[in-house]
Amino acid sequence: MTISAHPSRRHVLAAGAAGTVTASLGLTAAHAADLPLLGTYDVVVVGSGAAGMTAALTAARQGLSCVVLEKAPTFGGSAARSGAGIWIPNNSVLLAAGVPDTPAKAAAYLAAVVGPDVPADRQRAFLAHGPAMLSFVMASSPLRFRWMEGYSDYYPELPGGLPNGRSVEPDQLDGNLLGAELARLNPPYMDVPAGMVVFSADYKWLALAAVNLKGAAVAAECLARGTAAALRGEKPLTMGQSLAAGLRLGLRSAGVPVWLGTPLSDLYVEGGAVSGAVVTRDGAPGLVRARRGVIVGSGGFEHNAAMRAQYQRQPIGTDWTVGAKENTGDGIRAGQRLGAALGLMDDAWWGPAIPVPGQPYFCLAERTLPGGLLIDAGGTRFVNEAAPYSDVVHTMYDVNGTDPAIPSWLIVDQNYRNRYLFKDVLPALPLPADWYASGTAHKAWTLDALAGSIGVPAAALRTTVDRFNSQSLKGKDPDFHRGDSAYDHYYTDPSVLPNSCLAPLWLPPYHAFRIVPGDLGTKGGLVTDARARVLREDGSVIRGLYAAGNASAAVMGHSYAGAGSTIGPAMTFGYIAARDLAGSL
Repeated sequence: MTISAHPSRRHVLAAGAAGTVTASLGLTAAHAADLPLLGTYDVVVVGSGAAGMTAALTAARQGLSCVVLEKAPTFGGSAARSGAGIWIPNNSVLLAAGVPDTPAKAAAYLAAVVGPDVPADRQRAFLAHGPAMLSFVMASSPLRFRWMEGYSDYYPELPGGLPNGRSVEPDQLDGNLLGAELARLNPPYMDVPAGMVVFSADYKWLALAAVNLKGAAVAAECLARGTAAALRGEKPLTMGQSLAAGLRLGLRSAGVPVWLGTPLSDLYVEGGAVSGAVVTRDGAPGLVRARRGVIVGSGGFEHNAAMRAQYQRQPIGTDWTVGAKENTGDGIRAGQRLGAALGLMDDAWWGPAIPVPGQPYFCLAERTLPGGLLIDAGGTRFVNEAAPYSDVVHTMYDVNGTDPAIPSWLIVDQNYRNRYLFKDVLPALPLPADWYASGTAHKAWTLDALAGSIGVPAAALRTTVDRFNSQSLKGKDPDFHRGDSAYDHYYTDPSVLPNSCLAPLWLPPYHAFRIVPGDLGTKGGLVTDARARVLREDGSVIRGLYAAGNASAAVMGHSYAGAGSTIGPAMTFGYIAARDLAGSL
């Protein structure tokens, strides 16, 4: 049984072969009995990201003993690196803010977004338990949340979609509460500007601070928050840093140990059920027993080149992802060796990325702001640049076979550069020299020269820009409908009329930025049911084994309902798994 996927014969054979080698991989009780026993708990959780820590917190508050096993020397996983948007309809934070959500609207919207890719009972489980999970987390940790007002659902025109959005994010948290443990928090993907306290919802306005009064006011507010926190002697955390720190504080108050530097080697099976985990701790193998079961929240396989090559479309690589570097599919492969079904292995939480030196930059506002367009290798547009980021990359792959679009190029002019923040480079300031040296960025005084620099036909680029400019002046994009959806206008400039998504390119020099298919992590993994139990190909349950987060096949299927569609379900199914193990679901 797989989700949405039509597994190739190769994948089915690989899964079958994995099941036949179980004994040789040391999962028998006789072999594990020879390993040092590192501890026995009711529940063993693998991974300290949002899924794992929520699961462990839930288990502990249900009266179960629990341990969290983390491969990395830090806790928080990809969640700590993220903006930490959380998409959960009808939660108490939204309703208190007056968001006009209802269970019926949410169910209609999710069904329309996901389609038949995901069983209806899994969709219902997410919607039914998500609000309770968020309320539980707030009651069991110092975490509080804010509505990301205006951050539209990604398809607000679908039945039940909300143009003002359903996403929430963590409120500010003082890192001093963690004490020495703060040093072991996985660092963010991007540092917040020094002296500022910035929420995810602020970035939309910070990009416009040079040309928009509200943008300037938001920048001032971020600075005022930072100043106030400094005066109070705090170490302010927001976004993924706040989420991971808050969950860790919840675990500490619940007495849950988190073992860092303890990678999973295999799952331990006894009496036909998963009853523990074989790990490496302090450089030596050992067994951690689980009386009730194991919850796998170990993340995806974005940093496993072999798995990406096996399951995903080409070109693909491990250097375009911003997921935690320890995510190499360990939990997925351990489940597969027990005969678990896999689903959505071809997919990821995609987004256009600029491969700047050091680490890729996940490109949100930059491709959407007016005065820029995306072109393929032929010098022509191929997509609505302001579409949800996962859709843009799906289109890159879809067209690449006939009209090469990997890499693509983001083309902007100097007017654009004078007005908007680009990554962390202020308007009008020069871009880092190593961007040019690496071939990531190009600059030229004419479109023809720019075309020559990036290797696209000059005549095609001129024609494309001329057509785009003409359409921008009219405020309509009949080719790709940029600006038709409310979502398209989130990362845009409201001062640009008649369409805040569209502005002509007219002021040299012109700039081009290399665009590749980046991701926040993979979204395929172990197939689970509505209770987060891992399933075999025939739909039967692998007793004692649960999965949540990017180690499991996503409840969002091949789509993406809104900001936080990764973390919201990850936390919810971690909560569901623990409740099921406690017998309280």
